Amino acid sequence: MTVPTLHSDVLVVGAGSAGSIVAELFSSDPACAVTVVEAGPGLADPALAAQAANGARLPIDAASRLVRRYDAELTCRTAHPVSIVRGAVVGGSGAVNGGYFCRGLPADFAEFPPGWSWPQVLQSFRAVETDLDFDGPQHGSFGPIPVRRSRELCTGTSQFVDSVARCGFGWIDDLNDATAAARSGAGAVPLNIVDGVRTGPGLAFLRPALARTNLAVLTDTQAVRIDIAGQRAVAVEVLGPQGPARLTADRIILCAGAIGSAHLLMLSGVGAEAMLREVGVRVRAVLPVGAQFADHPEWLVAAGWPGTPGRAVLEVVLHHEELELRPYTSSFGAMVGQSDPVERPQIGVALMQPRARGRLSLVSADPRVPPRIEHRYDSESEDLAALRRGVELAGAIVGAKPVEAEPRWSTSQHLCGTAPMGSDDDPDAVLDPQCRVRGIDGLWVIDGSALPRVPSRGPHATIAMLAHRTATTLVGQDRMR
Repeated sequence: MTVPTLHSDVLVVGAGSAGSIVAELFSSDPACAVTVVEAGPGLADPALAAQAANGARLPIDAASRLVRRYDAELTCRTAHPVSIVRGAVVGGSGAVNGGYFCRGLPADFAEFPPGWSWPQVLQSFRAVETDLDFDGPQHGSFGPIPVRRSRELCTGTSQFVDSVARCGFGWIDDLNDATAAARSGAGAVPLNIVDGVRTGPGLAFLRPALARTNLAVLTDTQAVRIDIAGQRAVAVEVLGPQGPARLTADRIILCAGAIGSAHLLMLSGVGAEAMLREVGVRVRAVLPVGAQFADHPEWLVAAGWPGTPGRAVLEVVLHHEELELRPYTSSFGAMVGQSDPVERPQIGVALMQPRARGRLSLVSADPRVPPRIEHRYDSESEDLAALRRGVELAGAIVGAKPVEAEPRWSTSQHLCGTAPMGSDDDPDAVLDPQCRVRGIDGLWVIDGSALPRVPSRGPHATIAMLAHRTATTLVGQDRMR
């Protein structure tokens, strides 16, 4: 059987938040042929497009065609297995999430390699957005992603805000203003949901570019392995509706997310030597892929007010020290349209600067077998102490007694850092400061995998910034040649 081959100047694996931005920027040069491979469906089906655009509901229920599910282990000492989801559709997780578009803090970028200081990343934070509430040097006015904060709060959020004020916390007008966002206080969440419409990078960046003749998007097409010849990535083997194919490119960019990109690297022989040999994968480059990812652990406690379905998932959050308290507007079941709307919502107590590090590992050379995901949230006693302080604070805010039993473990589903960038002397770095895989020519990873640390806020806006800044730099270098 002859496997068809398609060649591009740039091959982007994954049409999620990062991949959409990367593909749009590279394809803005008509002389650059760009192919995008997306494992999930496109949004030509009006029903799927409507689900992705509806900011009042999370289209991640058990019947959803827009997500892929993974089993994950949250803790080490007690069985806390959960099912986590990632967007598997044009737009990726940015097409199915709650619209939280809060930037990382300046202090987060102190751990990034040179070239990623706050003044430098601010340019790309501004470039991807149009902030409809604030202008000035902190905000963008011409970017494709609209950002707005809720003005009319639902009953539960209003009660939370009043209680927070009674507890002595102030109000932060703009959580995306770096001069104010680092202090304790509550504030309205910057959302990429405007008038009920969720506008992630897929809708904002990639969809308008689809008419370009130099851009091809292959949906329902799974990347299964990177072909590495010597020390250069030359092709990606894929399985699509027409069967297997081999996609060659001068530049291969993985944007499949912190789980998908790391899994693909390991399947292709890039990772820890012992792990690869154990499952029979030929070693191409020994790098610490998946060795110490991070995520935001979350404990859930009951709120004392009724839910209000049909709203954004979060309207307001409270930041205090390393904690974020999240008064969800409705129960999770109501968010996905699968339970009684009067069911009580919960308050999420999330640790935004966790010390615990997780592990993502390869268990089979078969691409159909997902990796093992171990968050190890309970591996650091200081993290547990901080979460307990957060539960006590939540109790004080809602006027309830502290919870005696541990609240329910959950995860923010903000997994980052499975292939972190770093300086040449950083032993934990998988990528160089421009997101190129160390020791492999022609191969980059541009998505949440590349973050050296999980940001102190939800990572979506930071991942969009990372994609914009990295791709802009690479496109500029190409044009100067």
